[in-house]
Amino acid sequence: MEQNTCLITGANSGIGRAAALQFARLGWRVLLGCRNRERGLEAEAGIRGQSGNREVRLVAVDMSLQESVRRAADEVGKTCGRLDALIHNAADFDLSRKTPVFTKEGVESVWATNHVGPVLLTDLMLDALKKSPRARIVTVASKGLLMHPLLKIRLDDPEFKNGGYSVQKAYYQSKLAQVMYTYWLAERLKGTGVSAACVRVTNVKIDIHRYPNLSPFMKFMYSIKSKSSISPERMAETYVFAATAAELPAGSGSYLDEHNRAVASSAYSRDPENIAKVMELTGKYMH
Repeated sequence: MEQNTCLITGANSGIGRAAALQFARLGWRVLLGCRNRERGLEAEAGIRGQSGNREVRLVAVDMSLQESVRRAADEVGKTCGRLDALIHNAADFDLSRKTPVFTKEGVESVWATNHVGPVLLTDLMLDALKKSPRARIVTVASKGLLMHPLLKIRLDDPEFKNGGYSVQKAYYQSKLAQVMYTYWLAERLKGTGVSAACVRVTNVKIDIHRYPNLSPFMKFMYSIKSKSSISPERMAETYVFAATAAELPAGSGSYLDEHNRAVASSAYSRDPENIAKVMELTGKYMH
């Protein structure tokens, strides 16, 4: 049998690294999609050592830049051919940011990293995914969306160029877009052997040292929040379930909580007309 292969973005730390280790221990070939090469190589060596699996390899990719996404997809396509799971874990959510940051390609960084990049990478990897007898695309959203039940995608200004920016608004908008993208994918991929699932990440313990610019108040709030948070390893188990379960709880397009149960998203996010508008907007970013 051909070895299963997964590509996990944002795999050098947190939930992504924990999931990569779990896949490696299952005997999968694991591709670590990482923006920082030095940290990616450290993760590669660490996961190989912990798992005993030599088929763990860095794929350098900056999900905020389409040129980088295209280069990484080309590398994966040439070296692996077949892809069995694609997990969009990488995210931009710097709470110290007060104003929008735009990439060198001119796109607001949160929107580019958390939504546009994953959509482009999926599109570029579809041929490789279709070579698998049962491939799975896993997107990642946030339980924090429950605090924003009336949230909608800013179709006229998703990058906050006309004001009103906060990194929280940008982040939750991008995660809502990923939920809607998952539903769109499920419909588009019917009959292909490729299915989609979205994981709703709950409060997870983070390494606060990764955010040196946080205010003392925010660090204090995170210390309080961490007391009711689960470990990255525990959350990663749902990533693995979403990618490997023979049957998803609600079929392709399942939206899963940390207990591997299907949960509902907002009425806005499930509306086919709204989904079509978001994907039409998304398509305008592809070049």
